[in-house]
Amino acid sequence: MTFEEAFAIYDDDFEGEASSSSTIIEDVASQPEPAAKTVDITGPAKLAPVQTRVVVSQFVDMPVHGSAPETLRYGGRADLYFDAGLGSGFKLTVRPELTWGKTSNGALGLIPNNTALFRGEGAGDFDVSASVTKSWKSGAKLTVGKVNVLDMASQLPVVGSDGHHGFQNLSMALPPSAIIANTITGAFLSVPTDDALLRLWVYDPDTQYERTGFETAFGSGVGFLGSVTVPVKIGGQPGYYALKLSGSTRNDINADSLPSVLIPGPGSNFGQSRGEFAAVFAAYQFVQTYPEAKGKGWGVFGQVYASQGDPTFLDYSGFIGMSGNPRGRPQDRFGAAWFRYSLTDSLTRELAPRLGLEDEEGVEMFYTLGLAKQLELTFNAQVIDSAVEAREAGVIAGLRLTAAF
Repeated sequence: MTFEEAFAIYDDDFEGEASSSSTIIEDVASQPEPAAKTVDITGPAKLAPVQTRVVVSQFVDMPVHGSAPETLRYGGRADLYFDAGLGSGFKLTVRPELTWGKTSNGALGLIPNNTALFRGEGAGDFDVSASVTKSWKSGAKLTVGKVNVLDMASQLPVVGSDGHHGFQNLSMALPPSAIIANTITGAFLSVPTDDALLRLWVYDPDTQYERTGFETAFGSGVGFLGSVTVPVKIGGQPGYYALKLSGSTRNDINADSLPSVLIPGPGSNFGQSRGEFAAVFAAYQFVQTYPEAKGKGWGVFGQVYASQGDPTFLDYSGFIGMSGNPRGRPQDRFGAAWFRYSLTDSLTRELAPRLGLEDEEGVEMFYTLGLAKQLELTFNAQVIDSAVEAREAGVIAGLRLTAAF
């Protein structure tokens, strides 16, 4: 089975089912996004159609067990997706985002439990990404500019999550790698072949949130990602298996992606090594698809990650889970997953005099009710055993209301 054949199967069966800090980019065939509004522009310039889409989510959650205070919190996030065809295979993408309210991130674990509301310490609530993409008839694409990694996480089969849909914990929604930031500037190439999808990325390893991309201008070095994704059918169901290698030439800790409690003090021995490197193997396999409900089904997914450590603050991690649509209510969606993340040993030793640290692990479960075509209500519960030794294992429960326009 060629990559094009597998992509066609996936595209036909799952059209419109895009479910939706540092991160590792997952590399699979792109999943179509929810329908966008199209505005035809006429006149002498004869511009290609403009597509717009707005997604707004509101969150209410509260820790119900553990060391964290049982405080009810409310917050929200709005994203605008704007695409304009420029002709000759070029497309302009502009991507404003806005958050508001309170977040429970950091109340239980070190890994953010609400991806949509995750911001670096001291960061504001508004940012804009912009990029230009050139597409060829072969299917190859080259994007240059500033991109939000969440948009790519949303395209993953089975697990696809972007903070608005699917899993909320960063561990599954946007798996941390400590190498690739949540918003990055660079050049991103994808090339489909007969048997695989190839990707090569070159980018600034510093987060570009609230930056144009020119302020740092690769001041911390150069980051890269190379990957190969192979489509495989098992039991007649589509699956995607990816091997990814990422790294950078930086020689300091990626402080912008860390809470201040994890940043070593002056004179630290950690973060002095030059260059970082990590490898990921990820799998996404559908178990059942529903012929009577196009684009619906369920499957399993998993990932293992390993890095060389210093100056990368994560050394090993993994997760496994399942997600999809119940056959009796295909407009709904469910998911359950387990994760475990390990801070680099040399970093935990460096911080030991002021903070006892261990591996962080947890479980997330959610169920989404499709109330209307573009309106969803999600019930979410997470059990988190924090990397901070002094904290008890905690439970947080919440609701998410998502509307698309």
